Amino acid sequence: MLWWLLVFSTLGLGAWGDSSWDKIQDKHLSKGLQDLLGNISQLIEKGSPAGVSTMVSRKQWGADAIGCSAQLALPVDFLVTHHVPGLDCQNQTSCSQRLRELQGHHVRNGWCDVAYNFLVGDDGRVYEGVGWNVQGVHTQGYNNISLGLAFFGTSKGHSPSPAALSAMEGLISSAVCKGHLSPVYVQPLLVKGESCLSPQQNASLKEACPLIVQRSAWDAREAHCPKMNQPAQYVIIIHTAGRTCNKSDECHVLVQDIQSSFMDRWESCDIGYNFLVGQDGIIYEGVGWSVQGSHTSGYNDIALGLAFMGTFSGSPPNAAALEAAQNLIRCSVVKGHLVPDYLLVGHSDVTNVLSPGRALYNIIKTWPHFRH
Repeated sequence: MLWWLLVFSTLGLGAWGDSSWDKIQDKHLSKGLQDLLGNISQLIEKGSPAGVSTMVSRKQWGADAIGCSAQLALPVDFLVTHHVPGLDCQNQTSCSQRLRELQGHHVRNGWCDVAYNFLVGDDGRVYEGVGWNVQGVHTQGYNNISLGLAFFGTSKGHSPSPAALSAMEGLISSAVCKGHLSPVYVQPLLVKGESCLSPQQNASLKEACPLIVQRSAWDAREAHCPKMNQPAQYVIIIHTAGRTCNKSDECHVLVQDIQSSFMDRWESCDIGYNFLVGQDGIIYEGVGWSVQGSHTSGYNDIALGLAFMGTFSGSPPNAAALEAAQNLIRCSVVKGHLVPDYLLVGHSDVTNVLSPGRALYNIIKTWPHFRH
């Protein structure tokens, strides 16, 4: 493990749901790497001509034709750097093989592609992940506003090779010069690595809880609805139909509109769902855990209604939204709001509707506790 990966955690950012930060490791920081990354902004300000010397395209490393569709609004303001233990490689052939394995691992875990925008090998080459313009799935809450760059992993206690460090410097410089990354980007956020090719360790369930935007934050109207019978027995996956949202400000407005539709058009006591999921990878509190929704007759008092905002008949929600929803379900169990042996169903399994859409339904069929 690279001990320096815990240093620039100024925003409290966690990788893959891991929000614990071991500050004791700071003393193990590689001085050379700290100096290098700390001086990147200065190099760019001085007009450094550094750029990517060798870029290995997706075609060249043999990427499968699987892609993410959510676009980045460029330039982004944040830079997140990971490393991936278990991906040690010293040349283009071995790095390409490792990257194909990593892409397969990520896709099997429900993501739309390899999680990072670019990766850097110890051979000094930069390998294209999802590229400059597409959102990665590297850091929950930051995928839509950051570039995710990763070092192929190195042995514990060792920094990347000089060639890799130089390539990373050139990649960041190029990102700024080409308008992909703001010249005043937040100094690199370096986060814990992801052990992708070793047996997965179960993260602490207490660390699974995603960011939840509270009702007050999206300016919910005051409402009074009946209480839930807790803990809930079911999770019902729903789509709201209609438009979706990819940015937090858009999602705030959309949740408000959905609440207004329930209360004004359908005379419900509040928004109909316990929680809603945006394509920004964020959970929005509806009526919450302790209050009944109005989503499914006969189930509102015993089921959590989890609604993806949008229509997902042809295309599924993006990976960030799917991950956030799964984290919320795990979090609900940990907090005692959902029984451990809950049943997960699609909206169409318990009432005569098209929700949650065929594309989303095909995904939730693979989730734990699903019952048709």
